Amino acid sequence: MNSAAAEVLAIKALAWLATQDELLGIFMGSSGASPDDLRTKMGDPDFLGAVLDFITMDDAWVVQFCNEAGLAYDMPLRARQALPGGEQVHWT
Repeated sequence: MNSAAAEVLAIKALAWLATQDELLGIFMGSSGASPDDLRTKMGDPDFLGAVLDFITMDDAWVVQFCNEAGLAYDMPLRARQALPGGEQVHWT
């Protein structure tokens, strides 16, 4: 996946997250994001990476997002890996 496709998927994830009231509150509390950030940082690959980091923390969130967006379950992680800071770390 290239970075442009990853950004599009992450924007979809942000839009989905915005419809999940309780989950959105948890994201904003844990990330320090404000309501304005949700609008103004939509084009920021680092912020979009944080959105995908958050969603991929819980398999249930991934499943719910992917089911609603019609995506394969591995797509959020693949998109995260294509954004800044998402490279897989190899410890060996």
